[in-house]
Amino acid sequence: MASSTQTVVTVTLNPAIDQTVSIPNFAAGAVNRVESARTEPGGKGVNVASFLADLGHASLATGLLGSDNAEPFQTLFENKGITDRFVRVAGATRVNVKIVDAARDEVTDINFPGLDAGGKAYEELLAQVEALAREHCWFVCAGSVPGGLPSGVYRELLEHLRGADVRVVLDTSGAPLREAIAAAPFAIKPNIDELQELVGQTLDSEAAILRAARGLLAGSIGCVVVSMGERGAYFVEPQSCLHAQAGAPCVLSTVGAGDAMVAGWVAGHLRGLDPEGCARLATACSVGTLGQPGLRLPPQQEIEQIGEGVTVRTVV
Repeated sequence: MASSTQTVVTVTLNPAIDQTVSIPNFAAGAVNRVESARTEPGGKGVNVASFLADLGHASLATGLLGSDNAEPFQTLFENKGITDRFVRVAGATRVNVKIVDAARDEVTDINFPGLDAGGKAYEELLAQVEALAREHCWFVCAGSVPGGLPSGVYRELLEHLRGADVRVVLDTSGAPLREAIAAAPFAIKPNIDELQELVGQTLDSEAAILRAARGLLAGSIGCVVVSMGERGAYFVEPQSCLHAQAGAPCVLSTVGAGDAMVAGWVAGHLRGLDPEGCARLATACSVGTLGQPGLRLPPQQEIEQIGEGVTVRTVV
């Protein structure tokens, strides 16, 4: 690999400050009263870095960050020991709103488009990523694409990393995912809806899901992780295909569950676990964060206990 360091580099092009508000019986077009609220710095790559820190693994976070409201991110990085290499961009990082209606078991997401982050800042980020690839083995590129950048931005990032001996995990959707596939990331983690959109068909059976995932492996991707919510996840590699599922968890929030799965899967590789061990740890992390009030994992001992209850089966 490029280096012996085990620090994971996460790339977040479109971070966000996530504001989660609890409104029982939320009604559009009416006055609603907030029962509780929580604000946290986030974005998929930022979340992965945070979860890796919870797991005891070093992480370095980069990407494009608005300079006007960078303080919550800086505080998170300092508190968790995450190296901050974000490129600062003029303006404010977007604020996303998530309305949680526990009475109806519904969540409404209001996502803003983000900064116009093209030009000099992006060129600076590309140069930084190339430099980091000379020192680090693992990259996680995750999240949506902000204004000012083309949908092929992840493909370009992957092509800049092609000459380095690194492993890139990609977690995005839509056109950015579709275009990046050609650059052969080491692993991708679509959820079932994102996979259906990617392949352009409804995947209404296990066999259909596996055909779609294996078709992507033919393009030199090393692993396809398909998250299915309460139905668990498939971990599809050239030599193995596993389905992992935990028992019914206590759900306080679903925010970041997919990012926790990515962090757990990468952590499994860093620990030298086999495919079953990686699937078990990834699932335990995803389930573990469901029971936490905010973007954090439970203590390591609890993750291990959840992992012991994860059912992993081989799928032919």
